[in-house]
Amino acid sequence: MGVTSITQEFLCPIAPARMFKALIIDSKNLIPKLLPQFIASVDVTQGDGGAGSIEQVNFTEGSHFRYVKHRIDELDVENFVCKYTMIEGDALGEKLESIAYEVKFEAASDGSSICKMTSKYNTIGEFEVKEEEIIAGKNSAIGIYKVVEAYLLENPNVYS
Repeated sequence: MGVTSITQEFLCPIAPARMFKALIIDSKNLIPKLLPQFIASVDVTQGDGGAGSIEQVNFTEGSHFRYVKHRIDELDVENFVCKYTMIEGDALGEKLESIAYEVKFEAASDGSSICKMTSKYNTIGEFEVKEEEIIAGKNSAIGIYKVVEAYLLENPNVYS
């Protein structure tokens, strides 16, 4: 098994606590509401939503994928850190065993936040993850963050 790791960091005008609540804690409710054209539902299939839980993201009929399952590995609400692993679903294809993610929101001096995300692609055998696949995944993740960010900017009292 090979591992390809990428780290990205970007600024977000939303405070870390609000972004963490919206994007991590309440994602199963908020993401399908904000992206109904792509995500039909997010269901907790095992556990209570905390560490050890399994969430299944069900995509809409027009999507490239049907579903993916994530295992929540760590949920640190006080430090705004979530570690989770994509363990199943057609998004993994035949080359990937899993993708491990770490998302962390840190406070910036002006009350906004710095989002740091690391993705580790665990391949099956000697497969290598192509740069364009990494870029596509990265752009998809940032796109979701930007939709949540825009929603929170438009609704300043939500998740406050």
